[in-house]
Amino acid sequence: MLVTLKKILEIAEEKKIAVGAFNAVSLASLKAVIGAAEETGQPVILQFAQCHEPYNSVEDVGPLMLKYAERASVPVCLHLDHGEDLAYLKKALDLGFTGIMIDASVLPYEQNVDLSAKAVEMAAPYGASVEAELGSMGRRESGDGAPTGVDDETKIYTDPAQAAGFVRETGIDALACSFGTTHGIYLKKPRLDFGVVSSVREITGGMPIVMHGGSGVSSDDFRKAIAAGVRKINYFTYMDRAGAQKVSEILASGIPANPLFIDLTAEAEKAMKENVKEAIACFSGL
Repeated sequence: MLVTLKKILEIAEEKKIAVGAFNAVSLASLKAVIGAAEETGQPVILQFAQCHEPYNSVEDVGPLMLKYAERASVPVCLHLDHGEDLAYLKKALDLGFTGIMIDASVLPYEQNVDLSAKAVEMAAPYGASVEAELGSMGRRESGDGAPTGVDDETKIYTDPAQAAGFVRETGIDALACSFGTTHGIYLKKPRLDFGVVSSVREITGGMPIVMHGGSGVSSDDFRKAIAAGVRKINYFTYMDRAGAQKVSEILASGIPANPLFIDLTAEAEKAMKENVKEAIACFSGL
């Protein structure tokens, strides 16, 4: 069933869990995410990021994502991840997305506030929820095609005191915080500052915190993040890798000798679904 981001986060808050947010770039990844959510019986956030446009456009994938969300047996939020401009956000809203993220975190604070507030105003007539980001994880969602370690000097951790003003001035429904995670693949164990999360939660009166760069984080650190107040966890890279790894194993084995692309896609989907199920189980304490 299709619900808003705000509703999903209310479920997470009530259960003191985090809901997994998984990017669906293709039909295989879309089916993997919905299948995993239904098999575990847990709510899920189905995402498409603006940086995925080179692979499939939101106009092509969005309506299909909406259909799968509407007929799912569990609550599903259809969410735009890392929207970079207001025109693209409106495109997603017009397609039926029930949550949007405006990512103006690389801009000066005042511009971030202005764009985030405008996103909230834009989403209101649609009944959609808004996520924004304060601070920087050092890399954009696309990962720029290369792994990065945790020693990224461009990271800017979220300032809890600044977060209070940001939430008040923008009226957002969820805040993505920077507390030591990185988009993409980790080369080293991340050093996470859970105090940032708990402080932001306290000073903002319980604002749901979003964790980006979730792939590669340990189960123990996920539990600590959730205990500190994280209610949405973005997870994509390792899910996508699971599908690629399965295809690599099949090709390396030579069995079958001449595999069809459709068969490889089906096996990749199965592998991604199992990976997503493991993530959902961790985030929801199953």
